[in-house]
Amino acid sequence: MLLSPIVAGLLTLSLAPIPATAAPPRVNAVITWNANAQTAIYEVARQAPYVAPRSFAMVHGAIYDAVNAIAGTPYEPYLTAPRARRTDSADAAVASAAYTVLLGLFPAQSDALRHQYDTALAAIPAGRAKTAGIAVGAQTANAMITARRGDGAFEPATWNISTDPGQWRPTPPTLAADGAWVGDLKPFVIDSNTRFRTAGPPPLTSARYAADVNEVKAIGGTTSTVRTQDQTEAAIWWHDRRLTEWEIKRQVATRQHLSTLQAARFFAIAEIANADSLIACFNEKKHWNFWRPVTAVQLADTDGNPRTTADPAWTPLLVTPPFPDYTSGHTCSTSTIMTTMRVFFGRDDIPFSAYSADSGTTRSFTSFSGALAEVVEARVWGGVHFRSADVQGVQIGNGVTAYVLRHAFQSRH
Repeated sequence: MLLSPIVAGLLTLSLAPIPATAAPPRVNAVITWNANAQTAIYEVARQAPYVAPRSFAMVHGAIYDAVNAIAGTPYEPYLTAPRARRTDSADAAVASAAYTVLLGLFPAQSDALRHQYDTALAAIPAGRAKTAGIAVGAQTANAMITARRGDGAFEPATWNISTDPGQWRPTPPTLAADGAWVGDLKPFVIDSNTRFRTAGPPPLTSARYAADVNEVKAIGGTTSTVRTQDQTEAAIWWHDRRLTEWEIKRQVATRQHLSTLQAARFFAIAEIANADSLIACFNEKKHWNFWRPVTAVQLADTDGNPRTTADPAWTPLLVTPPFPDYTSGHTCSTSTIMTTMRVFFGRDDIPFSAYSADSGTTRSFTSFSGALAEVVEARVWGGVHFRSADVQGVQIGNGVTAYVLRHAFQSRH
């Protein structure tokens, strides 16, 4: 995939490449608590993929501020830089920050979270360094919890359900409507939910729209005869509700032997940019309110386009998410994550792989851009997005990532 102007520009930012080293493996507290956060946020609380980014951003923003403070604040704080010494335990601060945020988000999980917290602290020698690290982590966590209070999360917003051609309405089999509040959520870094407004989906009567409809109709249906087995597996793999990016980020961070500070900064950038990317994307969804492929194909005789033909029996390979098509949340998110990794590590050609329980397969990639290129296709192969929504989602993800990297987490030297 060719670098977009936005991504090419990002590579000139002052993010020094992180070299791989031959250092012996060690347990990185940041990576451990990212896994713990996944357990609490998704495996137990079952937050949807468009809800979970807020929680991950809160956890990793607090971790970053704590570790950065202990390191002497070499980077701009996200919210705060408590007084700390370099001798304070960074591992204790990571555990304290993550635990405090997660407990604030999920008080019903107090027993399980306390067990994880106690286990983490038990591995740290008692003394002033440990006690001070705990205090630093608690301060940054409380600052994050305070900052996100009243941010619009879980407000009773609704989508504009409509029967007009081109407009969104709930889709089978769930006929659900969810996530409308995400587009109005207070951003973490970007200055406006509408900053990345696009020109919108192609007009219903355009040749481009017809191409989108006919492509997804041919390759994205349950009975498609042109979709290959590999494409089917890819569509299901990328649809895994655990968002395989969680495993990918941990895997890459581990293999690149990131220090605690490097990992804290990497995960904070990735998670906070991802949350803002979904906010911008869902704001687009609310603004354009564009119908999904399943509706468009079944009702193609109402779109006024002579190049499309209705198929009332058509259904997509995957279950359509409960909100409008344009822009694609998955490509917004994946673009943000892959671009963050490309810029942070100063290279694109870092291999990685991940296993999806949903597809029962492992997919491997030789580059971040290669993975991003595949997810654009996979959402069409799954029948849940038009290509235009996927392509514009990538552009939003790139734009948000560029904005976050230019306005936060920069070196102070």
